Amino acid sequence: MADTTQPHANPFLKLALEMGPLVLFFAANSKPQWFRPAVAAVFGEGLVAGANAGILIATAVFMVAMAASLAITWSLFRRLPVMPLVSGAVVLVFGTLTLLLQDEVFIKLKPTIVNALFGAVLLGGLALGKPLLPYVLEAVFHLDAIGWRKLTFRWGVFFLVLAALNELVWRTQSTDFWVAFKVWGVMPLTILFTLAQTPMMLRHGFDPDGKK
Repeated sequence: MADTTQPHANPFLKLALEMGPLVLFFAANSKPQWFRPAVAAVFGEGLVAGANAGILIATAVFMVAMAASLAITWSLFRRLPVMPLVSGAVVLVFGTLTLLLQDEVFIKLKPTIVNALFGAVLLGGLALGKPLLPYVLEAVFHLDAIGWRKLTFRWGVFFLVLAALNELVWRTQSTDFWVAFKVWGVMPLTILFTLAQTPMMLRHGFDPDGKK
């Protein structure tokens, strides 16, 4: 019988594919002159000439980098994880609105919408008796039913907290601060939250072959 299992991504490659677009977003906003010629060639000179050219250039770079990341992921593994796929789709939609209308509010709303969507889906599925976290996060570990319910609830609440944080930051801080928080604030918070779930996951984990 042919082996139909999917290849697993190297953790460092997976991190690079997920973080790469965000790092480029930060770099393009910090040093827009580095990216201005390429963005002007693709999107036109009008995009790079205004007072808010920095965030517009960064948005254009972010969109291209996100599309490239998804394409590379597909070419390597012939599948697209749910979270990057949904996030990429929202980036392309709201990034396009940002560039067409030259209004940075749309790209700033993107994290709010994505995180609120994931939080609502997870908590909604839990309310219906169907923990959806394995599908959303593509988890490769095994938990009992109580463990999945606990983890789904915690991640659902965490996503809603991230959505609220994004709203607070972009509405009260400068664009440069928001970009830095999006890249260098959210990821450490997510890592810390994930590590904090380890004790509970160890308590509720099991061996799918029947061994505890």
